[in-house]
Amino acid sequence: MANGNASDASVKNGLDLTGALKDALIAGIVAFGLFSLILGLRTEQGPTGALILLPRPQLLFTSVILVMAGRFLIALFFRAGALRRPATFIPAPFVRVNYLGNIAGGALLIFALLIPVMFFENRYILDVAILVMTYVMLGWGLNIVVGLAGLLDLGYVAFYAVGAYSFALLATNFGWSFWICLPLAGIVAAFWGILLGFPVLRLRGDYLAIVTLAFGEIIRLVILNWQEFTGGPNGLSGIPRPSFFGLPFNANDDGFAAYFGLEFNPSHRVVFLFYVILTLALITNLVTLRLRRLPIGRAWEAMREDEIACRSLGINTTNTKLTAFALGAMFGGIAGSFFATRQGFISPESFTFMESAMIVAIVVLGGMGSQLGVALAALIMVGGFEVFREFEQYRMLIFGLAMVGIMVWRPRGLISQRDPSIHLTAAKPIPAKIVEEARS
Repeated sequence: MANGNASDASVKNGLDLTGALKDALIAGIVAFGLFSLILGLRTEQGPTGALILLPRPQLLFTSVILVMAGRFLIALFFRAGALRRPATFIPAPFVRVNYLGNIAGGALLIFALLIPVMFFENRYILDVAILVMTYVMLGWGLNIVVGLAGLLDLGYVAFYAVGAYSFALLATNFGWSFWICLPLAGIVAAFWGILLGFPVLRLRGDYLAIVTLAFGEIIRLVILNWQEFTGGPNGLSGIPRPSFFGLPFNANDDGFAAYFGLEFNPSHRVVFLFYVILTLALITNLVTLRLRRLPIGRAWEAMREDEIACRSLGINTTNTKLTAFALGAMFGGIAGSFFATRQGFISPESFTFMESAMIVAIVVLGGMGSQLGVALAALIMVGGFEVFREFEQYRMLIFGLAMVGIMVWRPRGLISQRDPSIHLTAAKPIPAKIVEEARS
């Protein structure tokens, strides 16, 4: 009787040991079935040149034990609600979140401005910083389509490719400078965004995602097979590098270093590229924040919440969708043009579906509609890959576990709190009942 009462008490308190053990055992069996061939065996070349299988039981059982332990803790505490916070009245969190967000955003901006100063001689960190800022800009551009307008776009890399190839073709064939080709590439990408927007006006959800995915693949296949125009699988080389308003970054007498009386250093061009992409990303952020407070931005958010209600209010959803696609595509095209001039060479291999998946993951994990969340997600995902580059065998496993953890504990993203674009009156407290419904 005493054991039965203790068991009932533990269940009432939210700690169901028996259920947690059952869940852990089932998770261990599933993990063993999945990992037995992936982690339990390894192929190596034998003495005769043939492949042989080598067992790795220690790695297999360690992974299974970790999965069982994690599932046990989740089932014991979080699923049972033992660590769930008590329902209370939450006094309008907008001011607090905005205050902390402004501090974090300002700190990140100051750190970004000082990166070339602190790591001037470290080319690796500068290249990683440029890569992170490129994905930040791409994430902010896609955030207009996915986060604000609620249109799931899985083919965003197509506009990235259109911008890159537009810049490369204009610069190599006509000899135009970076500053002339940059806006033209954005305009061409925006035009293709409008072309994509027309066929998908009536599509939503999974159907929209499938069509945009197909559009991205169509663009990649056209680039791959139109060899006379795009170079096909060989790509385009000899893309001119950007100059500092006509001053090239070389060791000649007419170069940047000689003009300002500096000793020539190849890092000058890398630092210049970093500040260019940082400026472009900040412009993207500023335009997005300003548009969100305009009628078109509020129309995007209204369409994201309920398109039928949006139409009933007299909002032209056709123009609203096309505007979102065009602006998102324009920023993607500008980022693509920067990628082309930074690399000096582009090929279809740089614009695969994995790039689109990475950008969508940055937007979703950061928090759809959150500019700061997207920046943090890009820093974690892109920079995290570089941190774990030495652990090449395990970094994908760590990356997958991190994504699963975020989906479990932060299902709406790293920063799920969004300040409304406009307040009719003062912000009101949120009742505890509504908070509990949102958590469930």
